[in-house]
Amino acid sequence: MTLNALIFDLDGTLVDSLPDIAAALNHALHAHGLPTHSLDRVQEFVGEGVEYLIARGVPAERPELRTDVLTAYRARYAEQHDSLTRPYPGILQLLQGLAERQVPFAVLSNKPNPATQAVVANVLPGVPFAFIAGERPGKPRKPDPTVAVEIAALLGLSPDRCGFVGDTGVDMRTGAGAGMTAIGVTWGYRGIDDLQRGGAHAIVGDPAEILQLVG
Repeated sequence: MTLNALIFDLDGTLVDSLPDIAAALNHALHAHGLPTHSLDRVQEFVGEGVEYLIARGVPAERPELRTDVLTAYRARYAEQHDSLTRPYPGILQLLQGLAERQVPFAVLSNKPNPATQAVVANVLPGVPFAFIAGERPGKPRKPDPTVAVEIAALLGLSPDRCGFVGDTGVDMRTGAGAGMTAIGVTWGYRGIDDLQRGGAHAIVGDPAEILQLVG
């Protein structure tokens, strides 16, 4: 397996943003008199977009509050999206290694695009991503492979020359659906079972292993 470009998920793959996401969610829930959640519980909610996060976070018997909680969450997260968010160990070295090898790499996240851009700029400053995309109006979110295929085209490559790197089954389905090599990472928010169910072609436990897949 020799790949010519990589597309990365963001949360749970490049950066550990769970503490900031949980803090913003719990702030919004508390403001509306709703019970809050532990960090481990919020981890189960992430990966499929902010609407899914809120739908899981708000009690099932209070669906009428989802819109207000979503608004409060977005406002709070916009203020404090990177207070506690950090790159995973080895990620900066991986990205530096890719840049030195002149292997282009991009980000595709289900996080709203403004927050995706802000987190990358503030937590991974100066990293030469070829393209950064979060959830945007008119663009389907993962696991739909449309945007992943579009990014490959922007890089001037066919999808089969690209790897899609992520920590969830959603990411694996995105990569496989795009005709890419789906690479699962074990340091994120899901386990090996979820990655395998999603159709991972390879699973790595250390960022340095990813360098062995490109050329």
